[in-house]
Amino acid sequence: MHLHHDVIVAGAGPVGLFLACELALGGCAVLLLEQAADPHSPSKQLPFGLRGLTAPGIEALARRGLLDQLETPKRLKHPFAAGAAAPRQAGHFAGIPLDRDRIDTAQWPYRLPGAAPASLIAEMAELETVLARRAQELGVAIRRGCAIAGFTQDKDGVTVDAGGTSLRCAWLVGCDGARSAVRKAGGIEFAGTEPQFTGYSASVELVDADLLQPGRTQTPHGMYFQSQPGVLALQDFDGGGFHDAGQPVTRAHLQAVLRRISGTAVGIAAVHHASTWTDRARQAVRYRNGRVLLAGDAAHIHSPLGGQGLNLGLGDAMNLGWKLAATVRGDAPAGLLDTYHAERHPVGARVLDWSRAQVALMRPDPHARALYAIVRELVDTDDGATWIAGRLWGLTTQYALGGSHPLVGRSVPAFAFDDGTTVDAALRDGHGLLLDFEGDAGLAAVGDGYPERMRYLPVRAQARLGLAAVLVRPDGIVAWASEGAADLGALRAAAADWFGTQRR
Repeated sequence: MHLHHDVIVAGAGPVGLFLACELALGGCAVLLLEQAADPHSPSKQLPFGLRGLTAPGIEALARRGLLDQLETPKRLKHPFAAGAAAPRQAGHFAGIPLDRDRIDTAQWPYRLPGAAPASLIAEMAELETVLARRAQELGVAIRRGCAIAGFTQDKDGVTVDAGGTSLRCAWLVGCDGARSAVRKAGGIEFAGTEPQFTGYSASVELVDADLLQPGRTQTPHGMYFQSQPGVLALQDFDGGGFHDAGQPVTRAHLQAVLRRISGTAVGIAAVHHASTWTDRARQAVRYRNGRVLLAGDAAHIHSPLGGQGLNLGLGDAMNLGWKLAATVRGDAPAGLLDTYHAERHPVGARVLDWSRAQVALMRPDPHARALYAIVRELVDTDDGATWIAGRLWGLTTQYALGGSHPLVGRSVPAFAFDDGTTVDAALRDGHGLLLDFEGDAGLAAVGDGYPERMRYLPVRAQARLGLAAVLVRPDGIVAWASEGAADLGALRAAAADWFGTQRR
């Protein structure tokens, strides 16, 4: 049986779609399989389909020319957007509001003026539509209503049983959610912690609606959040029992939970939509098993508190796509694909702990209330608010790549060049970049050695942060940087680590 596809991606949510785009951009023949026949579901529609995009997700979309295709952020006018009336609250930690006026952006020296906002609101249905359109433009084949039943792998590839047929590929990536069939069939352990609560998302018609407060309200019995009249989120600290039992959310049950948590006699006349979730936090112990890899919710799950799940998954896809494509093409340096787990697993672990910490503060008991009060005081300081914002928005993420410059391992600053172009536009084709701000002939010789993998750009930048040259990976991560005369030996070593052998 010959290889029909370079890569099969399981799951056509935002992460699977974006990964498929990245792979196709890198020259791979990609098949995307999705279990659901209909891409539309109530949970993806407004208001429940709104998700927070933070810096990692925003930058990933911007660097591939996709951010401007989203209309929802423009329509909602995020508080940090130019010309928008900015409310004081810029997010929350465990329900503790984050005061935007306390955030000291000077503590992020590599975040240039003119960069995209650190957070935006996106609509899941629209995001998937944009990504699916881009995937089709790049030649990705998409099959819906085609679930993976199992697979076997050998040294040459993977045989996938899906939709009653046998498919062959060189690599298989599971982006198929928390109950990932790929992860289970691959025997990859999903380790973590059990839930503390059942969460409810509901759209209802209320009776005596004025008994409920708008916004987020902590009570001795849990939490309720009313974002708009009749649109509710609840946290019931039942150990996740109701969600795990898989019972339907009836009007009577939802009303009883709402009354108990709110301590009121509020009624529910009708339920338009209701779903449950938990704060179960689990992570695959390894993101790769041979020719099988995991990304997104298939690799890690946690509560939606802080809204980091979508961004974590898009970051996985951005990190994995170019590395797997280089592996498929045969020009990847040794060990490149292993850096996917090495870089992304720690980032996922940090997000899971971030989620667990919030749940610990939100428990309705005296110990949690005492800790909540202390953390609230810390968040209400400039340093506290700035630290929380940096973590919440992914601005402080840095891979441990080594190198002597503090920018190495971080997202490349949003350089604007004197010719009117930007670093984001330069990254659009999925190549790496060697930015030369001083016209060094030695840099040109290095850049010319990677004509199909790296673009050498002798440019002038409006604000270059004291830098003379920067090597940027295809995912926008800085691999090497210099403020003075370039150490060509260090540059060549960094280029070899990420782009392989120079063409002679």
